[in-house]
Amino acid sequence: MLATWSVFNNSTGIDCLHQHSVMSAGSDNGDRLTQFKNKGKDVNELRRRRAEVNVELRKAKKDDQILKRRNVQSLLDEPTSPFHENDPNAQPPQCWSLEEIVGGVNSESLEDQLQAVQVARRVLSREKDPPIDSFIAASLIPRFVSFLALSECPPIQFEAAWALTNIASGTTDQTTAVVDGGAIPAFISLVASPHPHISEQAIWALGNIAGDGSNYRDLVLKHGVLHPLLALMETPDLSVFPPGYLRNVTWTLSNLCRNKNPAPPLMAVQQLLPALVRLLHLDDREILADTCWAVSYLTDGSNERIEVVVQSGLVPRLVQLLSLGELSIVPPVLRSLGNIVTGTDEQTQLVLDAGALTMFPILLCHPKPNIQKEAAWTVSNITAGKDTQIQEVVNAGLVPMLVEILQKGDYKTQKEAVWAVTNYISGGTMEQVSFLVQCNVLEPLLNLLTAKDGKIIEVILGAIYNVLQMAQKTGGSEKLCLMIEELGGLDTIEALQSHNNEAVYKASLKIIDQFFSEENEDDESVVPVAAESGYTFQIPEDQSTFQF
Repeated sequence: MLATWSVFNNSTGIDCLHQHSVMSAGSDNGDRLTQFKNKGKDVNELRRRRAEVNVELRKAKKDDQILKRRNVQSLLDEPTSPFHENDPNAQPPQCWSLEEIVGGVNSESLEDQLQAVQVARRVLSREKDPPIDSFIAASLIPRFVSFLALSECPPIQFEAAWALTNIASGTTDQTTAVVDGGAIPAFISLVASPHPHISEQAIWALGNIAGDGSNYRDLVLKHGVLHPLLALMETPDLSVFPPGYLRNVTWTLSNLCRNKNPAPPLMAVQQLLPALVRLLHLDDREILADTCWAVSYLTDGSNERIEVVVQSGLVPRLVQLLSLGELSIVPPVLRSLGNIVTGTDEQTQLVLDAGALTMFPILLCHPKPNIQKEAAWTVSNITAGKDTQIQEVVNAGLVPMLVEILQKGDYKTQKEAVWAVTNYISGGTMEQVSFLVQCNVLEPLLNLLTAKDGKIIEVILGAIYNVLQMAQKTGGSEKLCLMIEELGGLDTIEALQSHNNEAVYKASLKIIDQFFSEENEDDESVVPVAAESGYTFQIPEDQSTFQF
């Protein structure tokens, strides 16, 4: 014998949960997100992910793209400058003291200056403990910067640029010394150098300076770096550039997109985007990875900033790159798409329309836990959207996978899956929530009530309350309460009434008072018959699952 859990259409529309599917994505959407299913949560709560989760994700990913890079060269790799050929009669590099380097740099002889700068560059290029602070204290930086202007001697421009690049790869104080020495405008002027190696080294140095933080990034932009860089990117055939050169350009462009508080100026973002879109279509893994990181930085912001990025038309290409499964590319692409779906329903729909969800069965069981976690985080922001978008998650077969993560996933991934299913419950139709329960979501959710994270416990209790309230409105809460009790959930919820977190205590008390107290036991002796136009869901007598 099967009991029914039915939803009836009525003239008021209060209990017709399924009617939300026909609501517009415009003004009605805000109302939808504040109706009773959401229990007071608005879109900012449902999509609280960006500020809270990205901090943790970024900490986990901080080494995936390097902020600054040194140009390290072994002494065995001489000659180091493209302006010098191997000389079989050349003497091995000699060891100079700092005093000798300072003397050579300040010499009146260009030849002595060049030789001293070469020695300095070699010392600064060694792998371990380059004496950057000693060079700064010796006031060598202003001299190196002055050599950048010696266009009549390209070798000294190159060597000075390389030395300064490595100084700028250090701490903020060391980068500051390079900036204070007047290096930014000097390097920008060298981007257009007729010598590719000098141009590349200047671009590399500018990337190091911009990578230090928002202040220097904006200072580099203010000095006009985009004009010569984007002029390079307008070259009809980018294959004329050596791969290493173009990789350095891409990396520097990505650092110009990086960092928040403040984010890059919107005007600069708009200028940069066509170049990034073009780079996204190249067939070079390093260029693609750095470009995708750039996009991830630009989408990590307000809906207005997300809109500027998606209007460039790059979403379908991001999804295409996600489908390639390349390990260096998947994390920044997934981050970019995850950022976009923290935006409006319309921005989220662009990602869905591009077919992104077809890749999520692979991503949610990826061998790398961080990718699983970001995939679950992305789904949690999709399920914070319209019920039609929740249905796309259902249609992609992701619900059983989310339940499996809740059962046995890495805890950090489980937390993201909790948000995914609780957002789903908050915004889903009766039919969708019934399907979720049918997929055995309650048992792992109840088990996670023993977690130490008070916020997660509170969120799970809210979801359980929502499901119980939904069942109560359709005459099925008694069956659902029995199911929760048989799964051991009632004992756990009762125990949470003594939790030291006040929000957890109140949420558990609310569930016990409203659904498990004695005065509520006789409320549902009669189960209503399903109306012909309503949805009907059935609960087996063994309480194990809901069935249609």
